[in-house]
Amino acid sequence: MKYMAEKEIWFVTGSQHLYGPETLNQVAENSQEIVKGLNASKHIPIQIVYKPTVKTPQEITDVCLEASSNKNCIGIITWMHTFSPAKMWIKGLSVLNKPLCHLHTQFNAEVPWESIDMDFMNLNQSAHGDREFGHIMTRMRKNRKIVVGHWQTERVQQKLGNWMRVALGWYEFQNLKVARLGDNMREVAVTEGDKVEAQYRFGFSVNGYDSSDVIAHMEKLSQEDIDALVQEYEDSYKLSDKLKVGGEQRQSLVEAAKIELGLRSFLEEGNFTAFTDTFENLGELKQLPGIATQRLMADGYGFGAEGDWKTSALLRALKVMASDMEGGTSFMEDYTYHFTPEKSYVMGSHMLEICPSIADGKPSCEVHPLGIGGKEDPVRLVFNSPAGPAINVSLVDLGNRFRLIVNEVEAVEPMGKLPNLPVARVLWDAHPNLEVAATGWILAGGAHHTVYTQALTTEFIEDFAEMAGIELVVIDKDTTIRNLKDQLNANEAYFHLFKNNM
Repeated sequence: MKYMAEKEIWFVTGSQHLYGPETLNQVAENSQEIVKGLNASKHIPIQIVYKPTVKTPQEITDVCLEASSNKNCIGIITWMHTFSPAKMWIKGLSVLNKPLCHLHTQFNAEVPWESIDMDFMNLNQSAHGDREFGHIMTRMRKNRKIVVGHWQTERVQQKLGNWMRVALGWYEFQNLKVARLGDNMREVAVTEGDKVEAQYRFGFSVNGYDSSDVIAHMEKLSQEDIDALVQEYEDSYKLSDKLKVGGEQRQSLVEAAKIELGLRSFLEEGNFTAFTDTFENLGELKQLPGIATQRLMADGYGFGAEGDWKTSALLRALKVMASDMEGGTSFMEDYTYHFTPEKSYVMGSHMLEICPSIADGKPSCEVHPLGIGGKEDPVRLVFNSPAGPAINVSLVDLGNRFRLIVNEVEAVEPMGKLPNLPVARVLWDAHPNLEVAATGWILAGGAHHTVYTQALTTEFIEDFAEMAGIELVVIDKDTTIRNLKDQLNANEAYFHLFKNNM
């Protein structure tokens, strides 16, 4: 991911002139060593940049203003090595518009029992210096991530690394462009929403285009490029007999390649990193984009079916967060249930558009009737998804605010071969169980479209909601409907009385 090479996280240490130059020199040396050590960690995905110790209100304001205006800086890590009076931070924190992680650590791991003296105590005051700093952020209602522990431990480095990934996803969320090919599926509520409010709250833009815009790019394709992509299909996937050379549906594969090349060219020209389409607005396209959409998602594009721009943008942000991590991330839909007396499961799938990043093995490339849309039978990749923990994430517009909803799940192997199901799919056990999970999801107003990921955990989404300043509802092993109802009611009052008036 190119962003990881370009972007930076700044490390800002707080102190004051009270302690004299010798102590301040030691503070600077220790901070630089921490930065060097963190950058050497395998868990840190983005370069951390050391910034000189801030000791006055003006120095603090200057570094916060610089961070806010710097295009490469996507967040700051703060640490109070000594005591840094928090009134000095008020103006700086007021102008800071980048995500902030408060690292509550100290340079040394253990107390040096035999040598400790007051010089040591004056130097290593994080235990109460960070509390002073934390107080002013709470007083100012400043959203931030707090990581507690020694900086050399793997757990702390993992938490910092995960937060950095979220900061990268938040940066992308604020700057991405979503292209809507056609409108929403007619009469559908949850895929609608306030695009102006979304751009105001989140930064990403959503604008409409026509299938003819893609057709225009398809008309410029060379036969050489089309043949090369068809060959790539043959090399990458298990083609059904009907799609092989001489097969009766070979032309469908050629048409799918044209759609992918045209759609990819359209997105690249417009600098779009997310898109939607719908089977009701295909125009002159001969197929609903199937394999094209799947492969674009695998390359990191966001996607939402039936005009679902919120899920498209969210998928792109989570794709960026999960760059180079194990486990895939895909557009998803709760499609059908498997009810048994012992355990109930959800079959997740869609008509075509499931990302092969979650495939368990080499996908099969097939063509089957779609049954809706009135177009030719589309080409798609068919596969199962591997077992393991995952989350489903939904972004919904409630009219007066946006809400993120997470359900923690456990993917399992299907109980049968599914020989007649012509789509990619994943079977999961929803936590705490299907009855509670589905009830909670419906109470929270969750969409039927989600982002499904085995790469990210709930903590990533929690940090993301914090950065975005929006509501988060989590359905996990500890959820009860009674407590969830209380939470939703409390959230309604909180966001009405406080957050919407900020």
